[in-house]
Amino acid sequence: MDDRRLKGYLSSLYPNLTADLAAVEKKALEDHVPIIRGDTQQYLRTLLALRRPARILEVGAAVGFSASFMAIYNPVSCAITTIENYRPRIPVARENFHRMGLGEQITLLEGDAQELLPTLEGSYDLIFMDAAKGQYIHYWPQLIRLSSPGSVIVTDNVLQDGDIIESHFAVTRRNRTIHKRMREYLWELTHDERFVTDILNVGDGLSVSVRVKQ
Repeated sequence: MDDRRLKGYLSSLYPNLTADLAAVEKKALEDHVPIIRGDTQQYLRTLLALRRPARILEVGAAVGFSASFMAIYNPVSCAITTIENYRPRIPVARENFHRMGLGEQITLLEGDAQELLPTLEGSYDLIFMDAAKGQYIHYWPQLIRLSSPGSVIVTDNVLQDGDIIESHFAVTRRNRTIHKRMREYLWELTHDERFVTDILNVGDGLSVSVRVKQ
């Protein structure tokens, strides 16, 4: 079975983005800014409908596409906090939020997530992580702290375009640290008894962890 043809067919079934979101997506792709892929968007849209999260935390805003997506497609009113460290993208994200009328709903924190996450308080219904892949394992303890039973933690890009199944020595030298840390991260997710986790072949891989125990 041709996986690309199948994904193309499934994508043709999904509803179009709003005009504003489609414009942000188009510009991001033109500028080679990584954003969530089409099948990831549809999964996230379904998850929003199921979970109806009132408080959302995002680690890795980029140009604001996914935070805007969650604000628009969440069927209930919500407050979103998103974190971005790459300075050139921050004003672009802010402008996108402003243009779509989401500036009051989305709070953008500027800086290193490893420094900012410990300053956050309370529990989030949905946490979406789409940041530097090599840092996921370092963020995990804070995500646990910021979750409670019923919280869902979704992590994007966990399959590394298939490299995750390769041996350490089959991966290019510059990617070996990321490869090692991602494997450690997935092990932690799937062996933490406080969570039930599934790894999905959606986009470049999604991990979905539902907290079931305090």
